Amino acid sequence: MNGEKFNSDRAPGAVGLYPHARKVEGMLYLSGVGPRKAGETDIPGVKLNSKGEIESYNIEEQCHSVFNNIKYILEDAGSSWDNIVDVQVFLTNMKDDFKIYNKIYAEYFKDNQPCRTTIEIKSLPTPIAIELKVIATI
Repeated sequence: MNGEKFNSDRAPGAVGLYPHARKVEGMLYLSGVGPRKAGETDIPGVKLNSKGEIESYNIEEQCHSVFNNIKYILEDAGSSWDNIVDVQVFLTNMKDDFKIYNKIYAEYFKDNQPCRTTIEIKSLPTPIAIELKVIATI
């Protein structure tokens, strides 16, 4: 049982062949979610050079955008922010970004405190600094 594939019109399209989420036996498993907005190619808070490489970025703006995208997917799939049970966070610059990301995370997860893992990685498939993978109940 692979569950039902789900996509939200309010979240950005996938950059590969995968759905926004899958519903399996009362659980919702989200694919990695970044900060792009639905229908837009620009990445919030990111300035690219002529080669398409990151020239500068604003981690705060990216965090808010990622959290909003996750909220859209959860709500459109019949779940909610309060139903999140597990969060995996991928940062490309732990040293510079963790403190800001952690502060913003605490604002969004003040009431619901899911399990969390934060991992630094070298890069993500698009020029972004943060991506989240979430599991929630339905």
